[in-house]
Amino acid sequence: MKALSVALMALIVVIQYPLWLGKGGWMRVWDVDQQIKSQRDKNLGLQKRNVVLEAEVRDLKQGVEAVEERARSELGMIKQDEVFFQLLEPGQRVPPGNPVTAQK
Repeated sequence: MKALSVALMALIVVIQYPLWLGKGGWMRVWDVDQQIKSQRDKNLGLQKRNVVLEAEVRDLKQGVEAVEERARSELGMIKQDEVFFQLLEPGQRVPPGNPVTAQK
């Protein structure tokens, strides 16, 4: 009877090994599940970024206002016959290469 119990216990261990540690076991399933959750989070962030970029591309394709706004803010450009005023805080210096300093 003791030998039968030991044999059954050994059989149970042999059967349980693939379930827990084998190629398709619970540990592998849990690991893949964690990888899927991580990838979904990354994809969600990328989808949000893509929505913002699509809106920006649509604005640039449809209207001139977006191009003008970008030229003003990023390149410091102004329209022809437009007067540009730059307000400085008290104690702030005029940046070098500024058209105001070039005229002096």
